[in-house]
Amino acid sequence: MQPSAPTPPSGAPAPGSPASPAAPRFDERLAVPGSWWVIVCLLALSGGLITFPLGTVPLLGGLIVVGVAAGVAASSYGSARIRVVAGSLVAGEARVPVSALGTVEVLDEEEARAWRTHKADPRAFMLMRSYVPRAVRIVVTDPADPTPYLYLSTRDPEGLAAAVEAVREAG
Repeated sequence: MQPSAPTPPSGAPAPGSPASPAAPRFDERLAVPGSWWVIVCLLALSGGLITFPLGTVPLLGGLIVVGVAAGVAASSYGSARIRVVAGSLVAGEARVPVSALGTVEVLDEEEARAWRTHKADPRAFMLMRSYVPRAVRIVVTDPADPTPYLYLSTRDPEGLAAAVEAVREAG
């Protein structure tokens, strides 16, 4: 018989449960789409073909070096995360307390494109990914912060908006 995990006292949330303040209510990694990995493979192949006239060893070296470089670039670009955790919205390198945020506007593809282009404010914090067509726009209400709003590309804008609202209501 294996020992069971200790249970929290009555009324306290279990660690890692959605009710726990440290558990993320929303967590999304803006990973690059699969088609980009096909491009990474084609770049690796072209690196090998460029070094083909130099022999087999340079061919393998070119294939590996270009493949690894392209893979690292695609992976790092797709490593951006959006999280709602511990009373804060964490988007890329930005961390904003939910109490400093105002209305959350879910943007469809057309509105997201408008807010990325002609409606954009240069002072806004924008975490954009071209391969994610939808987004949210969250007004920053902190008077000490010059950022008017956050523009965040997300595959689940409704879920992000709901998570921000849930943290705001809980806190």
